[in-house]
Parts: sequence; C-alpha cells; structure tokens
Amino acid sequence: MIKNTFLAAVLAGLIGGIAGAYLAMHLARGATAAQSVLAVPAQSRGVVSASRVELRDTDGSVRAELAMSVDGGPALFFFDTAGKNRLVVGLYSPAEGEAPSVVLNDPKQRAAGIFRLFGSRDTPVLVLKNQGRDRSVYGLNPNSTDPFLANYTTDGTKSDVFGLY
Repeated sequence: MIKNTFLAAVLAGLIGGIAGAYLAMHLARGATAAQSVLAVPAQSRGVVSASRVELRDTDGSVRAELAMSVDGGPALFFFDTAGKNRLVVGLYSPAEGEAPSVVLNDPKQRAAGIFRLFGSRDTPVLVLKNQGRDRSVYGLNPNSTDPFLANYTTDGTKSDVFGLY
C-alpha cells in the first residue's frame, strides 16, 4: 500500500509539474501578447487627444473650452455664468499668420480689448473698443516698428496722436 501511495504521489507530482510548466508557458505568452496589444508608444504616454476639451462648473455649465475657433486657430475660451464668451486666448487663423492674441469681450460678446501681434514682424498692437467699435489703437507699426497711437471719436473719425497707423 505504501508502495502504491508513493508511486501515485510521484506520478501526480510529475503530471502536476508538466501541467504547471505548460500552463506557465501559455500564460506568459498570453501576457506578452496582451502587453503588446496594450502597449502605448513612448511619445504618447500621458497624452490625451481630443478635438475639444470642456471645463464645467458644479451646475454642469461650460465655463472654459479648449478648441479650434471658427476661423481655424486653436484657442482657450472662457465663459461667464450666463454662458457668454468673455475671454479668448489663442491664435488667429493661418490666413492671418497665426498671430497670438488675447481678446476681452463685453457682456454682449463684442470685443472690448484685443492684444495681438500683427504683420510680418509680429509687432504688438493693443486695440481698445467700445460697443464693438475701435476707440484707441496703440502699437508698433509693422513696417517701421515705430510706435503709434490712433484714437477714434464715437462717430468713427480717426485722429492720429502720434506715429502712423
């Protein structure tokens, strides 16, 4: 009886060892395959890709958005509690040289202040507006880089204070 028990234990150990080795090989091969399927290229690790990203408040209202603007430039838009676009930080379209800009909008979503680069030399320009109309423009002339200041009356009449614009 001891002989039969010993032989059964050796045989069970041998079969268990072979089955365990076979199973381990297949699990290792499966894990390697799963890793290769789930592997992420090194350059995109930690990167989130989307055409639009929204930041919402506790009520679910969109308060900020990172997206492409209507004219084709990327921008970060900020909205007030009424859902009005009050601030834009972005790039103009490729047709406008992709100049960077910051636009402050009034409650009716009309530009009230614009700070941007302009022209082939990317000279800075600050435009102050009221009710959507230019009132004062200050910057560096893109042709000469000389400073200028131009003011506009409520009827749109331009008066150069100094420089050419």
